[in-house]
Amino acid sequence: MAMIDNNICLAQFYGKSQNYTKISRTLYNKYNVKRGLRNEDHTGVLVGLTRIADVIGYTRDDTGNKINCNGVLYYRGIDINELVTNDIYQKYLYEQASFLLLFGYLPTTKELDDFCSILQKNYELPHEFLEMNLLRLPGKHLMNKLQHALLTLYNYDSDPDNTEVYPTLQKGLNIMGKLPSIAVYAYMSKMHYYHRKSLIIHYPRADYSTAENILSILRPQSTFTPQESRLLDLLLFLHADHGGGTNSTFTNVVVSSTNTDLYSSMAASIGALKGSRHGGANIKVSLMMEEIIKTLGLHASEKEIKKIIEKIINHEFFDNQGLIYGFGHAVYTLTDPRAELIKMYCQQLSKERTEVKELFDFYVRFEKLAKSFLSERNQTAVCTNVDFYSGFAYQLLGIPRDLYTPLFVISRFVGWLAHNIEHKLYDNRIVRPATKYVGNTESYIPWEER
Repeated sequence: MAMIDNNICLAQFYGKSQNYTKISRTLYNKYNVKRGLRNEDHTGVLVGLTRIADVIGYTRDDTGNKINCNGVLYYRGIDINELVTNDIYQKYLYEQASFLLLFGYLPTTKELDDFCSILQKNYELPHEFLEMNLLRLPGKHLMNKLQHALLTLYNYDSDPDNTEVYPTLQKGLNIMGKLPSIAVYAYMSKMHYYHRKSLIIHYPRADYSTAENILSILRPQSTFTPQESRLLDLLLFLHADHGGGTNSTFTNVVVSSTNTDLYSSMAASIGALKGSRHGGANIKVSLMMEEIIKTLGLHASEKEIKKIIEKIINHEFFDNQGLIYGFGHAVYTLTDPRAELIKMYCQQLSKERTEVKELFDFYVRFEKLAKSFLSERNQTAVCTNVDFYSGFAYQLLGIPRDLYTPLFVISRFVGWLAHNIEHKLYDNRIVRPATKYVGNTESYIPWEER
């Protein structure tokens, strides 16, 4: 519901301000200012150095021209496809990636067991935290509630403002262990308070992985199949990090570089991730596809799908923004490796249920036509990004839409923590960029002359 503006004068102030505040687009080129920290070819402006993760979406020829290629995501120099496909699955894929991102090397079996034990000991919430901060204070939006919960955890820390590297690692792992429970409890509380749904509380199990605990706490009977927990484990793994240039990670480094506490910098990252241009994008995809299927049905013809794609582009369907969500990426050009892996796993699971197979087949057909349409329209390759299939995967798992972006928080937290620590260790300067003033110099106008 839109806010009713009873302050007519405020609207007048705002309208008048347009004569004084406008910045012409031409000035960005004049002063060589990169809008959105993007170069003219849409690549990101370098703002730091990292050894944590690398995102490859294109190469360059001898003259510096950009060449499209299949995407690769590296965690500490290791292709994520190798991490997924080469190991015998041991149900702790996300935890293994977390170890790798934080410490820079792959753990032995014992090292991974010890690391998981540390996380598992941190599963339990502080005394009365659930009752006082989640059940009695439900939130309208789970991302805002997660921010509130993290800032509240500050009060349970005996030394919350200690920003030294090792205490930061300890505090980070403590939060990591608690986030899955906090996110699901926040959802349960919201549904109970605002939608009058039954309130069922399950406690985390110390013998479960992060993925297993999320499913166990969320589901009324706490039951799940090995295939389901593996898919969620994969989703957590794929979202664990995406380099230092992503908005929420960069936000974390910027905020923490002021030497503020970890809880504040993590809350800031959650605020950045909430937006539909970042972590909230998979919700947009899910809503868009739901509306398309409702309109066309699962057995729509190629001609009908093409027509609705054109309507979306022409601002005539869904949210009228002219965007086909789930396609295109700031770095990836031909493929997003995360999307390819999720698609493969969803295809395997869809074979087990007829109604899911029909839904998956529609997604595949829509993907093919949307990519073709956008690539031809933009005169460059447009790939399917991770958000197109991640929402579908969550739907397969019966995870409510409200939890899509909080699950992103749970997963990406380790990436934020790794970059936070890396900056403290090897840069440790306050991040302070500059802006160019392009306004006029004005003389003061006395009261009686205004």
